[in-house]
Amino acid sequence: MGRVEENLAKAGYTVPEAAKPVAAYVPAVLSGRDVMTSGQLPTSGGTLLHVGKVGGEVSPEAAKDAARQSALNALGAIRMVAGDLDRVERVLRVVVYVASAPGFTAQPQVANGASELMQLAFGDGGQHTRSAVGVAELPLGAPVEVEVWVRLKA
Repeated sequence: MGRVEENLAKAGYTVPEAAKPVAAYVPAVLSGRDVMTSGQLPTSGGTLLHVGKVGGEVSPEAAKDAARQSALNALGAIRMVAGDLDRVERVLRVVVYVASAPGFTAQPQVANGASELMQLAFGDGGQHTRSAVGVAELPLGAPVEVEVWVRLKA
């Protein structure tokens, strides 16, 4: 276990193996020094942690936890193609899609679950650009979906 995963383990988090795709895509792609993930859902052991819209069936706090789990799943996809998360130099971008009930506007607070995890894992290299986007529906009824783009060390 490398430094990044040790940082996460100290906080009680484990990076899972990359989830098997549910359609015609791959979990992550390496292009040069960049790794881009497909959207990752908040699954653990193959099961969605929550189902429903944020601000409706899913509380903002539960959605923030779901964003954190989705980010952990993204790290698993990154590790799959990079071999070791210690190879990550910097997190470049995080995009968090939030299935939002009508009138729900706290997408940035939900997205903090993913952003805070990246900063915990990578320190200063975990600071990134981000979009938090409210959407009508996500695959399988998930409340959040997270994409991550990182740059590997030369």
